[in-house]
Amino acid sequence: MGYVFLAIAIASEVVATTFLRVVSGPNAPWWPYIVVVVGYVLSFVMLSQALRAEIPLGVAYAVWAGAGVVLVALISWLVFREPLTLAQIGGIVLVIAGVGLLELGGRHPADA
Repeated sequence: MGYVFLAIAIASEVVATTFLRVVSGPNAPWWPYIVVVVGYVLSFVMLSQALRAEIPLGVAYAVWAGAGVVLVALISWLVFREPLTLAQIGGIVLVIAGVGLLELGGRHPADA
């Protein structure tokens, strides 16, 4: 169940961060600010629930932050047409590899 909470935390953080792009322009409407605030609050609440479900902090944070970085970069490229350079793609690959290694090396409750 901890990974369900973590997935919700990642999704809500990605939505909130994506909506930051919406509110950053001139004459931004007021309603996206609500999405940003609710998304970040939900993300931290779900991250704390994932930790309560005994996902190790280092693993949970690495997965949360790494997945968020990768997803936001891809959404920025697909939705907002922001450039994605070869160096950035390499960075995404390295983030995925690093998070994968942290996950593989983490102690899980079933291992105890």
